Amino acid sequence: MDLVEIAPQADPPVCKLIDYGKFVYELQKKEKTQKKNQQVSVLKEIRLHPNTDTHDFEFKARHARNFIEEGNKVKVAVIFKGRELAYTDQGENLLKDFVARLEDVAKIEHEMKFEGKQMHLILVADKSKSKKKN
Repeated sequence: MDLVEIAPQADPPVCKLIDYGKFVYELQKKEKTQKKNQQVSVLKEIRLHPNTDTHDFEFKARHARNFIEEGNKVKVAVIFKGRELAYTDQGENLLKDFVARLEDVAKIEHEMKFEGKQMHLILVADKSKSKKKN
């Protein structure tokens, strides 16, 4: 048996008489279960252009829906090249349509932002809407 300090930050510190090897084993076991239960969210990116056609738009929206349903975040970016920078309003409309298409499963985490030659926003799964659906 060993004297093991359980909670050093408590006032007064808490100690127990237990087998130290068993104590370390229990700590490792607890950490392992916590690590197994945590969820890792991945940021997936969907890239569009201001003149993206409807079929391509639908295809990418379907992929984004799948990513969100899997629990990933989705960054939707409209990339502007050369003279396309004059048509930022088309890119903005495209992003608004994308959000409208996914509003039943997703919500906006970061609003629309224009940086460099791309306009983007980030969508995440909306837990409240998915529960209503089921």
